[in-house]
Amino acid sequence: MGRFQDKKVLVTGSGRGFGAVLALAFADEGADVVVHYNSSANGAEEVAAEIRRRGRKAITVKGDIASHADVVRIAETCFGTFGGCDVLVNNVGDMAIEQTSWREFDEKVIDHTLAVDIKGTMFMIHEIGIRMLDGGLGGVIVNIGSQVVIAGSPRAPQYAAAKYGVIGLTKSYARALAPKVRVNTLGAAFMETEALKNRHDWKTGRREEVLRQTPLARIATPDDMVGPTLFLAGDDSRHMTGQFLLANGGLAMVGA
Repeated sequence: MGRFQDKKVLVTGSGRGFGAVLALAFADEGADVVVHYNSSANGAEEVAAEIRRRGRKAITVKGDIASHADVVRIAETCFGTFGGCDVLVNNVGDMAIEQTSWREFDEKVIDHTLAVDIKGTMFMIHEIGIRMLDGGLGGVIVNIGSQVVIAGSPRAPQYAAAKYGVIGLTKSYARALAPKVRVNTLGAAFMETEALKNRHDWKTGRREEVLRQTPLARIATPDDMVGPTLFLAGDDSRHMTGQFLLANGGLAMVGA
């Protein structure tokens, strides 16, 4: 039996990239999965079909997490149609992918990053968390954060600010939803998803700079972040809540 045998898991942004990898990993550990997407409809259907081929249940649900009405609908679908939610992984985030420098000061880009990363994450934690709590069974919430809170981002300062906001949400809801619901954040490393590979600064020297500063001497793949995420979602971390777990290959080490 897998670590998440017969658990019901919702992974936001699981129609592509790291979210898709996570959705399949949970399925391989015995979970049934809600595959959430906003624009990646085809990818979400492919991921759901693959989960079913692996012997687990899967449904897809569309929604913009920065819209409270959409998030309420996502939560109602998960708890109504799917029958509950034991684990929520807040994977969706906006890193202002097209921005190349802090000098590119665009209020619309700033607003979108903050809306998705802070407001959207808050909506998801709140609507899923309150249903976990009021249903009596509890659950686990894992937010996918970033090591950017350690190093900062001269490229897109609003991204670093937003991820700091996620830590604040993590600590606040860890207290609010305790003891039945645990809430933690993974401080993920740079992951070489297609989005990162296509970023202008990544193709013009940033990758080499990060590699030089990383003691483990390689850039993480999405698979490298699966283990830490499953750890935070599972029973092995049962005495952890309100925490920030850094998994970045040693880049920007912090003191005890």
